[in-house]
Amino acid sequence: MSEPTSQQVRDFIAAGLACEHLEVEGDGRHFFATIVSAAFDGRSRVARHQQVYAALGDRMREQIHALSMKTLTPAEWAAQGAGQAAGGRPAQAPHHSH
Repeated sequence: MSEPTSQQVRDFIAAGLACEHLEVEGDGRHFFATIVSAAFDGRSRVARHQQVYAALGDRMREQIHALSMKTLTPAEWAAQGAGQAAGGRPAQAPHHSH
C-alpha cells in the first residue's frame, strides 16, 4: 500500500468531519494537521482527537504512521488571529452562534 500524500490525508479527514479550516503537512509517513471544526465545541482535546481518528478510520492504522494535530473550534481559531495580525490580547469571536 502506497504512502498517502498530505492532500489525501486532508481529504480523508474532510470526508468524515465537517471542517471550517483544514491544513495538513507531511512527508508520507508523518503528518501535522491543523483542524478547525464546530464539532469540537465543548469537547476535550482527547475527544477532539478521537473524532479525527474516527474520521480516518482504518487508514490511521494501515497508512498513516504518525499524525500530530492541533484541533480548534472556530472561536478558538478566531481568537488566535487566524489570518490576521492581532495586537495585544486577542479579541473574542465577533459573532456568537449557538
